[in-house]
Amino acid sequence: MSKLSKNSYLKKLFEFLGMTFGAVLAAFALEEFLVPNSILDGGVTGISIIISKLSGINLGILVFIINIPFIYVGYKNLGKNFLIKALYSMGLFAVLLEAFATSPALTGDPILAVVYGGAILGIGVGLVIMCGGCVDGTESVAIVINKKTSLSVGQIVLGFNLVIFTTAGFIFGMDRAMYSLLTYFITFKLIDFVSTGLSQAKSCMIITGKSGEITEMIYNRLGRTCTIMEGSGLISGKKVILYVVLTRMEIPELKRIIAEVDDSAFVAVSDVSEIIGNHIKSTKDKKKIIKKVKK
Repeated sequence: MSKLSKNSYLKKLFEFLGMTFGAVLAAFALEEFLVPNSILDGGVTGISIIISKLSGINLGILVFIINIPFIYVGYKNLGKNFLIKALYSMGLFAVLLEAFATSPALTGDPILAVVYGGAILGIGVGLVIMCGGCVDGTESVAIVINKKTSLSVGQIVLGFNLVIFTTAGFIFGMDRAMYSLLTYFITFKLIDFVSTGLSQAKSCMIITGKSGEITEMIYNRLGRTCTIMEGSGLISGKKVILYVVLTRMEIPELKRIIAEVDDSAFVAVSDVSEIIGNHIKSTKDKKKIIKKVKK
């Protein structure tokens, strides 16, 4: 086994270990703190909790089944690697929810449940996201909507969750809705801290000798176009610099593209506080863009 193959294998192993540990923390937080106190998480998990409470159907089964169409949307937009990791992390998360469901709640105090449950859930989900997985498919759909509107991923997810929490208020009481909203903000901050940005866009500067191949693959896999600039290194001479803005969930796929095409490329990733304008091109322009790149 070559050194490169060994490093790639170890990297994937650590990613799956990270997703496993993250799924354990997320399931533990939900079943030991939040669900027993009728406090909701956002997204698909929040919808699943409401349905589970009303119907008695197992939460883990609901989480996995309701996430299936969201996984498909993520696969169509983020590729096969996302599909594999999403199926693994969501499947494990669903199983762990059932495993922890039989354990007694650690507290009946809603404030303690909000603080500790929200923090542990945020760390767990953040680990899963950092390793390229996903335990809730809402964000993958939000990315698709983001590509077609001026709304950010964070705004879309927040709007979706506000509808869920409002619904929960009518069913479980407004105090539970307010606890759920507070939990969401704690979880959001912890996810942001662990995974380096849930809804923040990322700007990427790529210095490479294979700009054509990388640009084409970024467009094919992520639907993003790059700005191509010329630079000059002090020692290496003339270089091509690619600039592209991505969402956080697309960064793992960019890393895979770089590793496949030019593992010696230099990549700098930075946070973007605001984006003005739409840098996503319509798929009908695909042939024209690829032809231009190959020239």
